[in-house]
Amino acid sequence: MTPTTSTTRLTVAQALVRFLSAQYTRRDGVRQRLIGATWGIFGHGNVAGIGQALVEYADDMPYHQGRNEQAMVHAAVGYARQSGRLSTHAVTTSIGPGATNLVTGAALATINHLPVLLLPGDTFAGRPADPVLQQLEVPYAGDVSVNDCLRPVSRYFDRITRPEALIPSALNAMRVLTDPVETGAVTLALPQDVQAEAYDWPEEFFAERTWVVRRPGADPTELAEAVTAIRNARRPLVIAGGGVHHSRAEEALAEFAQSTGIPVASTQAGKGSLRHDHPQDVGGVGHTGTATADELARTADLVIGVGTRYTDFTTASGTLFTGAGVRFLNLNIAPFDGHKLAGLPLIADARSGLQELTEALGMHGHRVAASYLAEYTEDKERWEQRVDACYEAEEPDVRPTQPQVLGALDAIVDESDILINAAGSLPGDLHKLWRARSRDQYHVEYGYSCMGYEIPAAIGVKLAAPDRPVWALVGDGTYLMMPTEIVTAVQEGIAIKVVLIQNHGYASIGGLSESVGGERFGTAYRHRSPADGSFTGAPLPVDLATNAASLGMRVLRAKTVSDLRDALAEARAADTPTCVYVETQTADTVSGAPPAQTWWDVPVAETATRPSAVKARELYERHVSTRRRHL
Repeated sequence: MTPTTSTTRLTVAQALVRFLSAQYTRRDGVRQRLIGATWGIFGHGNVAGIGQALVEYADDMPYHQGRNEQAMVHAAVGYARQSGRLSTHAVTTSIGPGATNLVTGAALATINHLPVLLLPGDTFAGRPADPVLQQLEVPYAGDVSVNDCLRPVSRYFDRITRPEALIPSALNAMRVLTDPVETGAVTLALPQDVQAEAYDWPEEFFAERTWVVRRPGADPTELAEAVTAIRNARRPLVIAGGGVHHSRAEEALAEFAQSTGIPVASTQAGKGSLRHDHPQDVGGVGHTGTATADELARTADLVIGVGTRYTDFTTASGTLFTGAGVRFLNLNIAPFDGHKLAGLPLIADARSGLQELTEALGMHGHRVAASYLAEYTEDKERWEQRVDACYEAEEPDVRPTQPQVLGALDAIVDESDILINAAGSLPGDLHKLWRARSRDQYHVEYGYSCMGYEIPAAIGVKLAAPDRPVWALVGDGTYLMMPTEIVTAVQEGIAIKVVLIQNHGYASIGGLSESVGGERFGTAYRHRSPADGSFTGAPLPVDLATNAASLGMRVLRAKTVSDLRDALAEARAADTPTCVYVETQTADTVSGAPPAQTWWDVPVAETATRPSAVKARELYERHVSTRRRHL
């Protein structure tokens, strides 16, 4: 006889919410909830299904009301990153534009290897009316909807067309969310009729499950080869990527660096892996890096990548690592990244791998030459003097430059503050200049560099770290992309701090445009010129400070460096959402920070009549000739 299985009759949506509330992660003996809350905007595609289920299980599943579907994903991603990828949020939307608005956020999550669960509504599985409101009709396929846009940007995708299909699909979704190699956006598309359909669910489906986030160690053969490579190197350099933070390997990296004397440069995602004042920290590397780190990269004979994807900003589009015979050693939990640049792979968790390397090298008493240590220490001191010069404001009664804005912020924060940024000219200035005081202070999303990320991500971070000051640094271009979640912060009393920098347009792209012969076309926020119709007239009379205030945020206006210092201090002490608005000194320059120390490949028109483009092409060809393929 078949044993009797206890069942509970619930709708698919109710079963999913109840299931999600019972999922946990564990790493290093610490257990926490996997899905901490659900964000939602309701429409006909999810209001009667997931919406009703969230009411039914309100005591088990916290709910946050969003204003934009993309922003809700950004908030969930910010929460996940601050939580070390051990906890995240779910996001539910209706069908149609609600679902397609998820795509940008999903791409950001997957590119950055950050978990988020997406629950878009879908058209009827039973097709009682065809088409329904907002349905995309595809003549060649009856089983395609707009949710299929999410397939290429999801690490796992499924469409639940029958109730019982939820069981294996939900388990697979949790598996991917908690896998340190595979994690990213996970999408369960939920037809609106199936959401409301009842089914007799086995009680075992709702039992608490704990998903162990593993820390695999290195293969002994790979470890031995890695140790040999490091011992034979004269000028090794560590490139710390985001995987250091994901693994919580900062202490292991500090011990490795201190024990061996090997300098540590960082990618945008890896900055803060060492404190700025650690003797082996040499700052950001690549196109937005420091002169110290980039010169070490040019002369390195062994590059030790730890948890990095080696993006084009890190490698200066293949022109940075030019030392004779330079080789790569890649410590990475993902084999795909471990084999990049024809590197020697060391496939392991970052913390485990660093600890094993430190122990093995310590047995040999390995340490870099004293002359190498003295060289990069002196170079770092010279760079710090350049940072001081950028931060210093000799005239406190004038408008600040962008680096002076960062300098004023630098003067008031401590290791508890968290800074969030994603796009524009700020990532470059921050990577070069910011002095990270803790492992998670520097939160710059540069995998997708998505304008509009900062404010909703700050909300997610603040939800994960409610007792810490959280700053969203945004330019006017980014602010205009997505200010709507200010309303959410105000509604829920989430005391984020927004530093809104007005420079009248896309300053970063304006500078890039000028360098590639584009003459800053279409990058300024200005009126059209009566003479030629170009956007070179007076700045637009927009008042973004008033806009932020109209959304319910307290706004402090700073006209001078002195005002800015006072406003930032007041904002830091505030227990309500607060914005500091400042117009920087020059609208037509990017920042005034030190220029890029390396090249970045943005192809220039091969033929043109305008002198600016012709000159840019000549320079481009000189740079391209220095590109190197590491084989």
